[in-house]
Amino acid sequence: MEFSAKQIAEFLQGRVEGDELATVHSFSKIEEGKPGAISFLSNPKYTHYLYDTQSSIVLLNEDVELEHPVSATLIRVKNAYESVAKLLQLYDSMKPKKKGIDPLAFVSPKAQIGQDCYIGAFAYVGDHAVIGDGCQVYPQAYIGEGVQIGANCIIYPHVNIYHGCKIGKSVILHAGCVIGADGFGFAPAEHGYDKIPQIGIVTIEDDVEIGANTCVDRSTMGSTYVRKGVKLDNLVQIAHNTDIGANTVMSAQVGVAGSTKVGQWCMFGGQAGVAGHITVGDQVKFGAQSGVNSSVESNRTMIGSPVMDTMPFFKSMAIFRRLPDMYKELGRLQKEIDELKKKNTHHE
Repeated sequence: MEFSAKQIAEFLQGRVEGDELATVHSFSKIEEGKPGAISFLSNPKYTHYLYDTQSSIVLLNEDVELEHPVSATLIRVKNAYESVAKLLQLYDSMKPKKKGIDPLAFVSPKAQIGQDCYIGAFAYVGDHAVIGDGCQVYPQAYIGEGVQIGANCIIYPHVNIYHGCKIGKSVILHAGCVIGADGFGFAPAEHGYDKIPQIGIVTIEDDVEIGANTCVDRSTMGSTYVRKGVKLDNLVQIAHNTDIGANTVMSAQVGVAGSTKVGQWCMFGGQAGVAGHITVGDQVKFGAQSGVNSSVESNRTMIGSPVMDTMPFFKSMAIFRRLPDMYKELGRLQKEIDELKKKNTHHE
């Protein structure tokens, strides 16, 4: 399927510079551009590719000033990154979706399956599970007893959703993620550790996307919550009884310990670790490998372990790098002081 620059500009409410009849049928990175493809420029570091890309159309921000002639047709938009996201969403929505239940899938006769669903081979749907309209359940996914899944969800292969968990609408669960495994609850005893039954569930609200091999543990009682619009990367661990606020995003290998409440619109860099039983406010940003061991107020940007505000952290790192030289200088000064003390002693 082809689209012209004029059609794309109208869809994005942008402005064409060049041939408005130029057509494209695929996407390409600007540095790997080819005829018939559309690319985008949002990072200034890639600006030099604009002048020799072979892409037929390039999306770029309205305020980009050209230094050399460009052969590609340009579409000026307010935000090129957001615009290409809209185009990719449109492209993805136009792909045909599978429908029907594969004869090799197991679907309990007590389960409720909505209209226009797809359930792939060797998928398992347990008793009293409810799957909403338009869901895609890929092969070898496991949906346990009493699970509720809203409309238009995508459950990729090897996803495991344990009994009783609730999934909202338009949720994407990538391969291998586990929703509702037992929280890490054990009571020390003389003979070892007694398991504390985890009788709660996990509740995932609408428009959440969870990456491959990420785990969200069920609560001891009540529910672990992943609120509306949250995006979790691969290999993230969300422990029992946590509450992850709406539109918060977490990069790979983030770990959040139990009974912690995270606010809305927070951002966690890769490998950040959060202690249990604390509260993180709204719009908090943690840099990669941050160690969060106490509650944090809203609207903070922090990094380090334990975390501190960014400016003190970078100042501390500048000093830290100089510590070997400072240590040598301190030793030299100590020797001078010792020699002065000896001289003063002799004079006395």
